[in-house]
Amino acid sequence: MRTTHLQRVDLNLLVALAVLLEERHVSRAADRIGLSQPATSRALQRLRDTLGDELLVRTRDGYQLTPRAERVQQELAAIVPRLEILFGGEHFDPAASTDRFRIAGTDYATAVLGPGLARRLHEQAPGATLHFGTWDLGAVEHVRRGLVDLAFYGFPPGPSVRSELLYEERFGCLMAADHPLAGRESLSLDEFLTAAHVLVEVQQGETPAIDRTLTTLGRERRVALTVPYHSAAALAVPDTRLVATLPERMLASAARDPAVRIVGAPTEIDTMPYLMVWHPRLDDDPAQRWLRDLVRVVAAETGHLGQADLVT
Repeated sequence: MRTTHLQRVDLNLLVALAVLLEERHVSRAADRIGLSQPATSRALQRLRDTLGDELLVRTRDGYQLTPRAERVQQELAAIVPRLEILFGGEHFDPAASTDRFRIAGTDYATAVLGPGLARRLHEQAPGATLHFGTWDLGAVEHVRRGLVDLAFYGFPPGPSVRSELLYEERFGCLMAADHPLAGRESLSLDEFLTAAHVLVEVQQGETPAIDRTLTTLGRERRVALTVPYHSAAALAVPDTRLVATLPERMLASAARDPAVRIVGAPTEIDTMPYLMVWHPRLDDDPAQRWLRDLVRVVAAETGHLGQADLVT
């Protein structure tokens, strides 16, 4: 085994390097590493000297990674978790954990799974932290690069990561109580397509579970408003003629609001497979296995309201 390059490197800097490249901010990195800001700045300078690259370059929008730093970060994403396992052993004690678990999901995941995860994490691992980040188009890439431990998806994420079905989610149509379609038990596809819709842009201008289904049928809904969040779509409905087609688990609280009605979505709008996604390198990590078990329990606890229970 060749160690020529390793012999001239202080491996104590490895953690500092990984955190600095992830945070792109010296003060935040210092807080995570447990060093002072001057010590972290010195570590950054030593890393620059060792790697012969600036790594972080200051811009008007904050620090940005150099191309070399981006390549290094990709390598670290695979190396650091394995080193944690190698030197940390196989035992995980939630009560003694100070781990920082990083999750990405839409506001649907935050609303439906977030409260249960936060409660159970606080009960079982009070010293750990949960960072629930915003879902975006790069979520799978963030999982692959190790920037996120776990992501929640409403459509298949591709073969580069692991995925597991948590449950099948159905949709309901939220509308104002005086909407012309509010008296229906459920909408036909033609009725659905005549309405003015609020679209939640999850990916590339669409809600994949809904709009891709319509595309396969050769149909398209009339979108009057596009928003980035499911919660914003629900708030846009009262006192309008808009229809927001939303996951049923998120509609439970709206069912008690007299200003709105929930009508069943057309039978052509299929269920949404809701998945948790992680990188294969985390398969055997004890802390990550515990986190995934926690998600499974919380997902099962969410239950599933039937469509008849939601129609008001």
